[in-house]
Amino acid sequence: MLTFLLWLILFVLCWPLAILALILYPVFWIISIPFRILGIAVDGVFQLLKSIIFLPSRLLKKM
Repeated sequence: MLTFLLWLILFVLCWPLAILALILYPVFWIISIPFRILGIAVDGVFQLLKSIIFLPSRLLKKM
């Protein structure tokens, strides 16, 4: 009986949070898209810098 009451309390307390998460998740996903694009661009710049810095060692390794 105690387990059932604990499940009921958990249900009453958590269902509003679950519905709120279902509603807000797409909003946060849409807001995060520009940050993902910025992260991809920054990663590309770092990869370019890395390849430029390591180019002399790669060329010397082939000799």
